Amino acid sequence: MAPHETTSAADLLARTRDGVLLYGLTPPRAATTAEQADAVAEAALSRLRSVRVDGLILYDVDAEVDRSATPRPFPFMPMMDPAVFLDRHLSGWAGPVVVYRAVSKYSGDELGRWLSETRRDRVLTVLVGAASRDQVVRTSLPEAYRRHAELPRAPRMGGVVIAERHANAGAEHRRMLRKQDAGCEFFVSQVCYDLDRTRNLLSDYAYGCRDLGLEPRPVVLTLAPCGSVTTLEFMSWLGIDVPGWLRTEITRSGDPLTVSSEQCVVNARVLVAFCRRLGLPFGINVESLTNRKVEIDASIDLAREVRSLLDRRDEAHR
Repeated sequence: MAPHETTSAADLLARTRDGVLLYGLTPPRAATTAEQADAVAEAALSRLRSVRVDGLILYDVDAEVDRSATPRPFPFMPMMDPAVFLDRHLSGWAGPVVVYRAVSKYSGDELGRWLSETRRDRVLTVLVGAASRDQVVRTSLPEAYRRHAELPRAPRMGGVVIAERHANAGAEHRRMLRKQDAGCEFFVSQVCYDLDRTRNLLSDYAYGCRDLGLEPRPVVLTLAPCGSVTTLEFMSWLGIDVPGWLRTEITRSGDPLTVSSEQCVVNARVLVAFCRRLGLPFGINVESLTNRKVEIDASIDLAREVRSLLDRRDEAHR
């Protein structure tokens, strides 16, 4: 499956000037056989063939037992290493891939080995720190950044950005600037449902860069449909804020998936226009938060809507 006009990691970042589309995948369970993992990969790529995404994101799932005092709505299942899933099972995808690394899971040497051996021309990485200060870690995020900086050919590195943290403390844009100074060349957001919080963060970051004479790094904004009250509870456990009125509609509606999907399309239009007005390089990442078929199908439909939205801009510039 060929990516949409994008063939390398460098191309992907360059095209964020006009906006790129990514799709996020969680690898199959660790107990999955090689044949089953091949089938999972083929099914995912088959669904995406009609969408023409510019890149994939592969998540590194951790138990995050210290994230919240609230019980996890879905039981944690150990997942296959995303780098292994990419190398052994995603041969049908030739384009760029953002591979997450939950650095607390790995020793410094393990992380350094992967960073030094992976293909920089194709693979980018997002290094993620611990979910809480109480979590026992094998490698801290600052140590991971240091190891990345010491390698001459490490993959291009990105960082996580969370609008909810900005709403609480008003300092997430400064955290982004520190990560940028540590070598982050792009950012990927947590799932965005609250438009005001997201726009406040993007505005503060863009103007903060301008005030310092810095070029803002691309920000990839994540969208995901919500098809049930259980998924809504999982989003809350993850720290994703959903506006009260939308929570009510999703909870009370006989068709919560349609309600949330329609709002995701609205959010995509608003955020794309806002990033362009700011002159902020950007991408939209679409994913499903669960493995329920209806939510996966809805995420593919959403990705198709975003592709159409981005392509209309491309057509206008030809």
